[in-house]
Amino acid sequence: MVIKRTISKEEIKELPKAVFEGPIYVIQSEKEADKAVAYLQAQQILGIDSETRPSFTKGQSHKVALLQISSDECCFLFRLNMTGLTQSLIGLLENPEIIKVGLSLRDDFMMLHKRAPFNQQGCIELQDFVRPFGIQDKSLQKIYGILFKEKISKSQRLSNWEADVLTDAQKQYAATDAWACLNIYNRLQELKRTGNFEIEEATVTAEDESQAK
Repeated sequence: MVIKRTISKEEIKELPKAVFEGPIYVIQSEKEADKAVAYLQAQQILGIDSETRPSFTKGQSHKVALLQISSDECCFLFRLNMTGLTQSLIGLLENPEIIKVGLSLRDDFMMLHKRAPFNQQGCIELQDFVRPFGIQDKSLQKIYGILFKEKISKSQRLSNWEADVLTDAQKQYAATDAWACLNIYNRLQELKRTGNFEIEEATVTAEDESQAK
């Protein structure tokens, strides 16, 4: 496999859509959260992401509303605006034995720390993890496009994550983001194990040459 260093927005537009096809569970009570975490604590590697209700008013902000945690088989959407950050979830985030893979984790944890104090462990930041493979892009959409030749839709990003009921489109979007992080990690680990990849040679553009002068 030849790994491209970067991919353009135009190229991404032409790609087929990536969709998480496993079951998605919406968690809205502490009891449901404890049951979901019991399953997740038995996994070795998880993909994580979070969503916050967007603010369109200057000076107004919201706490993180949703924490998505995905295994290869299924994804749980923890509605933190209803449950808060439960003790069982904190235990999972602090468990060094379980790898949690995400993108822009610093931002996610900064928001989560506003809900409760905890010391996250066992975390892998994909923006750092992709570097040895020559990938220069930083966004989940572009990294996924490079590795899988599929695009992740961003259409629901600015929707209301504190709505009484999440739409099917919101659930699919949220689950796909967390699962995609796990999928990227698994693919890169496989390529590293087999050595079955090469990095595309860098091409020098006219813009690069003008900047170098």
